[in-house]
Amino acid sequence: MKMPKRKRKTESWDASSRRPEIDQSADCVHVFLLVCGLRRVKDPLFLVDAFSEWHRDEGDVYLMIVGPEVDPVFTQEVKAIVGRAPGVRLMPELPQDDLHAVVKKCRAVVNSSVSEGMSAAILEAMDLEVPVLARNIPGNAALVKHGVTGLLFSDPEEFVQLAQRLLSDPALEKELVANGKEYVRLCHSCQVERDVYQHLIGKLERNSEE
Repeated sequence: MKMPKRKRKTESWDASSRRPEIDQSADCVHVFLLVCGLRRVKDPLFLVDAFSEWHRDEGDVYLMIVGPEVDPVFTQEVKAIVGRAPGVRLMPELPQDDLHAVVKKCRAVVNSSVSEGMSAAILEAMDLEVPVLARNIPGNAALVKHGVTGLLFSDPEEFVQLAQRLLSDPALEKELVANGKEYVRLCHSCQVERDVYQHLIGKLERNSEE
């Protein structure tokens, strides 16, 4: 079911020489950011067709893929397909500070991987108070509780539906951001991880003395 047209805001995407050209004629630009290395397990092309179709209908939405060219052969495939896809842009790998600045400007961070361990991009987005839209695979579902700390999608059509819902529901966005931030604070903060490692090291040391 198609979501109703949302009310536009007056903010705009701040383009720079490091970023691919985005049409600034709309009074609001909504960028969805997919942070990943260009390799098949990350499946950066999973959403391209559906997103392009959405962009044709609503020209203020963009999917931006950011990351290093890990697999040279696959990278050429990605560049060829993205180059023909309206509303989809490709960016090279960025220094961490620059990447975090881009993350803070986007509407949501996207993960479309076929397989994940513990996605640093998802945790960083939560910590930076940016909503997360992630493919429903075990690794992502271990971090993202659907409708609580983020949104999980199973196919490109469901992604578009959830992305439209996120744009049209500020209360949902606010709730996801707050819950995601709290989840990272409680479960993945530096102090929590430091305590876990110290406990593990202490246990190993005690075992070696026995």
